[in-house]
Amino acid sequence: MKMTVIGCGYLGATHAACMAELGHDVLGMDSDIDKVAILNSGRAPFFERDLDDLLAKHTATGRLRFTASYGEAAEFADLHFIGVGTPPQPGTDAYDLTHLFDAVTKLAPGLTTPAVIAVKSSVPVGTAPRVAELLRDMAPAGDLIEVAWNPEFLRESFAVDDTLRPDRLVLGFNSDHSWAEALLRQAFAKIIESGTPTLVTDWATAELAKGAANSFLATKISFINAMAEVCEKSGANVAELANILGHDHRIGRHGMRPGLGFGGGCLPKDLGGFITRADELNAGEAVGILREAAIVNARRRQRVIDLARDELGPDLRGKRITVWGAAFKPGTDDIRDSPALAVAQALHDLGATVTVTDPKALDNARKLHPELDYVEDPIAAVDDADLLLNLTEWHQFSNIDPKRLATRTNSPKVIDARGTLNADQWREAGWMTRALGRP
Repeated sequence: MKMTVIGCGYLGATHAACMAELGHDVLGMDSDIDKVAILNSGRAPFFERDLDDLLAKHTATGRLRFTASYGEAAEFADLHFIGVGTPPQPGTDAYDLTHLFDAVTKLAPGLTTPAVIAVKSSVPVGTAPRVAELLRDMAPAGDLIEVAWNPEFLRESFAVDDTLRPDRLVLGFNSDHSWAEALLRQAFAKIIESGTPTLVTDWATAELAKGAANSFLATKISFINAMAEVCEKSGANVAELANILGHDHRIGRHGMRPGLGFGGGCLPKDLGGFITRADELNAGEAVGILREAAIVNARRRQRVIDLARDELGPDLRGKRITVWGAAFKPGTDDIRDSPALAVAQALHDLGATVTVTDPKALDNARKLHPELDYVEDPIAAVDDADLLLNLTEWHQFSNIDPKRLATRTNSPKVIDARGTLNADQWREAGWMTRALGRP
């Protein structure tokens, strides 16, 4: 098949490369000319595991290429995926749909024959009819343009695998959708044939799917972190508690990792957007649990700051603190709403000298937080430190022998906010260790 992918950030570039991997001819379209040039060179302008390999492979064969022309995209195919960003609006948690409607408005004039527009971007429920109305009014093909909703459920650092081997495929349509469904089933034929559950529903349900999924995951993470607070007060061990709870098949172990909480460009945005839309629909009382999940998540960051002041004293001026981690999670260079950087910045604002290290995200962190210090080597980063904070669970950090570090610091103290360090090993090496939710 021929298809386009409009918007080539994390979602779009990954989707384009994976559709090429499935055997399709794909044209990615993005208005950022520099991004297009980088993608056409066979690499991504961000780090995502396995993505560069797919980009290099399929741009080399010509099966995948990128353009900045909406006109070229409109002429290329009759199936167009839209995966543009929908960030929060400034000063509010509501989704900003500017990029989505801009993409639809610019693509529409070139749609002179029947086509399917399959939107993957996260949106507030009720957006699909607005997209369909725009296309009806602006596309020469008018009513021959069908709108489908195909939400993504990607995890950064696992995005390629989640695209090629998803745990479910959701297709949302309006009442008459036989041609659109057939086209999308053809596009995803290999995925469907592999046994992936394919769930066909209406627009509104498909629109809610991504936000509801992320809101549930955020609530699950916040629940175990709330339990961590109780464990700290009672002397219990939250890691062992999470393991006990996880053996209940109704609860499960996935998403039950206590620690510093969630961040990134999806969970916080979708949680806030879901709550905001519920308020607009006069269903705000129904999502009270989600508001508390957001509060618990924010409280985890403050807890690390409080622990740092417990160890170093309330006045942090002149104290040297090393932070292991800048990315919001391991396996990515994404620093959007990074809990690690939020804590690092807060400690800097309290007067500490903060040195940050990360395997992938230092360049992005420098741009956003130039006031912090940066060192590439995590071992050298602890030199003369009064306190070490483990804030992103990179395996590179947990594999370091603590015996190599103790004599390099001013004081061998570590706060493990992710629970990935072997506490016994670190204590035997002479370190004072503290961890969230553990004795």
